[in-house]
Amino acid sequence: MVESKSDLRVIKTRKSIMQAFIKLSDIKDFKHITVKDITQEALINRATFYYHFSDIYDLLDKALAEELLINLNYENYKHEKLTEETIANIFKTIAEFQLSLNRRCHRSYPETIGSIIQEHIERVLYKLLLEITFEDDDIRQLAASMLSASIYRASEKWCHGYSEVPAETYIKSVTPYIISGLVSRE
Repeated sequence: MVESKSDLRVIKTRKSIMQAFIKLSDIKDFKHITVKDITQEALINRATFYYHFSDIYDLLDKALAEELLINLNYENYKHEKLTEETIANIFKTIAEFQLSLNRRCHRSYPETIGSIIQEHIERVLYKLLLEITFEDDDIRQLAASMLSASIYRASEKWCHGYSEVPAETYIKSVTPYIISGLVSRE
């Protein structure tokens, strides 16, 4: 019998692998975590690991994406317009997510994690930018990409020197300039 990826056993095993990875990342740098470590922690065999993930980078991508999707879900923003408050809320979510990663694998592969985070921010921002008139969709996509990179980079700066300041306070000093540039286009 062929198992579906929505089969409860498959879901539980996938969750067990991700939990083992997260537990290991609390005590080891990403570059020192092996598939063997994960399979031993999750009490599975290598074949089971490779049934769910192509390699450890795929696991990193999926684990972070899943954790980030819980925190940065477009459904939370779909009835909102792009405002200073919306940008502050997105920034706060990303900054707090970044802070939680600082003690884990973030030290080893910031570029991998950064690209995952930026892709998720970009998707949310793109949908929010649909309310604003652009010459064409490529420009809207570019605006979402640039804004997501800016939010990500600002969250990194906040984590590495300003985290004693509330994330909303930190970002709100610049949001009026961002919004005025976008709104003036309408």
